[in-house]
Amino acid sequence: MEETLLHTPLFALHEELGARMVPFAGYAMPVQYPSGVRKEHLHTREAAGLFDVSHMGQVYITGENAGAELEALVPVDVIDLPVGKQRYAFFTNAEGGILDDLMITRMTDGYYLVVNAACKDADIAHLRANLGESTKLEVMENHALIAIQGPKAAAVMIRIQPELASMVFMDNLVVDIAGINCFVSRSGYTGEDGFEISVPADQCEELTRLLLAQDEVEAIGLGARDSLRLESGLCLYGHDIDTGTTPVEASLLWAISPARRADGARAGGFPGADIILKQMQEKSATRKRVGLIGEGRAPVREGTELFDADGNKVGEVTSGTFGPSAGLSIAMGYVAKEVSALDTQIFAEVRGKRLPMKVSRTPFVPQRYHRG
Repeated sequence: MEETLLHTPLFALHEELGARMVPFAGYAMPVQYPSGVRKEHLHTREAAGLFDVSHMGQVYITGENAGAELEALVPVDVIDLPVGKQRYAFFTNAEGGILDDLMITRMTDGYYLVVNAACKDADIAHLRANLGESTKLEVMENHALIAIQGPKAAAVMIRIQPELASMVFMDNLVVDIAGINCFVSRSGYTGEDGFEISVPADQCEELTRLLLAQDEVEAIGLGARDSLRLESGLCLYGHDIDTGTTPVEASLLWAISPARRADGARAGGFPGADIILKQMQEKSATRKRVGLIGEGRAPVREGTELFDADGNKVGEVTSGTFGPSAGLSIAMGYVAKEVSALDTQIFAEVRGKRLPMKVSRTPFVPQRYHRG
């Protein structure tokens, strides 16, 4: 039976712009526009790209106990998050695996969450099952979400709304843009400076057309969004992280707040804490997510098996492409702890050939967030 795809508020505009639409997380989404993925990628790195990310889930949580209840589901510091600040987080399960990664913003009267499209129904059910009766959860179905990313994104946004000039990376501001009430965060998924804008669905096209009318801005599809995030070393849920990977294995220790660690003020208290904190203390994880750089130009795709010099299987690629900005064959994957050191040579099996790759730092291109 053919799947009935949902449409974002920008569906008609994508078609008008000549986008190639594909199914993604239950939605018809633009994978690329006529200029193609490579040009869209490079334009975002050089100027400003505009992305429709309205398929993501947006949730608003309020109530006297909302902060403590939310903190009990994630290994990050929610209670002490200042108003107007955003933090990367992940829901964990009892086995220490990752149910989803998300962004949490502290608002004046509650918490604004952005969760992944493919996980949003499960995430909302998870929240409803674990939040108390006095805590209210609103699914913001009447809001769309767009992102403007790239080194010229700030100039565009500040030209239209000068109040945004005060924002730094991970700030959130409720502000009018061209008379439209928006939640704006200075963040994104490309490694570039930029903004994500939650906008009433019925005004999304108006705001998007205003932004696309700026000389620096072009519409960018999911294809370039994926190559941009991979170059920037950012995980894609369901590929680089999932219920079978712990944050320690996923090299996401930086996202576990000091307050929630074994020696922290509010140690543990989240699902799987005993497993995750033990892996941290004992360094007992047997595998690790690493960056990989190929010697040739051939892309090494997700699912490719990895071998050591003696022919033993040591891991698998979870994301891979030829990076248009990096100018290299790049990948991320999980490898055995014994071969996870930087510059270790391993081999990717592609069409019967074993191609040499080296374990590398991520990101593969410098991140350029505006930290003030």
